[in-house]
Amino acid sequence: MRLLLVEDDAMIGAAARDGLREDGFAVDWVRDGREAQAALAPGVHEMVLLDLGLPGRDGLAILRGLRARGDATPVIILTARDAVADRVAGLDAGADDYLVKPFDLDELAARIRALRRRHAGRARAAVRIGPLTMDPATREVAWHGRRVQLSGREYALLAALADRPGAILSRAQLEERIYGWDEEVGSNAVEVFVHGLRRKLDPGFIRNVRGLGYTLSPDAG
Repeated sequence: MRLLLVEDDAMIGAAARDGLREDGFAVDWVRDGREAQAALAPGVHEMVLLDLGLPGRDGLAILRGLRARGDATPVIILTARDAVADRVAGLDAGADDYLVKPFDLDELAARIRALRRRHAGRARAAVRIGPLTMDPATREVAWHGRRVQLSGREYALLAALADRPGAILSRAQLEERIYGWDEEVGSNAVEVFVHGLRRKLDPGFIRNVRGLGYTLSPDAG
């Protein structure tokens, strides 16, 4: 899942970016309202984590502009403004959730997962595709009921494919889901992670569609 983090505080921003990446999210971090405005292109990010007190342009103005153009990308406000009136203003402007600083990174990750489920229309956290079970809350993966240990990148790639069962995702699309803007991407990184997943699950579960990309085969295994 690719997130846009809009946060001008260097310490908070770095901690949130690094912590969320460890949880398997791809995170792009911008530090002011102007950069955020340029980064908010439709279809690039699946969720926005938005500070309010930003240089260049206030977070509420960014949020109102996003909703005014019909962009329904989920937004979680991260701010030190803790008055009830501020919460009401943020939610009424179109935010999906509101978290006051200082916040716990585990709570932020849980709110991201919960909001993602709501937008996907899923009440349950667990995802099941054929013999595969994934629990985003714990990042546990099971194959035919047997727990499988995955690296963070392997989990992120598998989650990207599991989010769209039946769809074919290109290498570029998968790279966008597992890497942030400032992370170096190896030329064969996706192939390496796919090889690792096939070895740990089943060789036929992730199918390569020649010239197009990768998709899951629920009947494999």
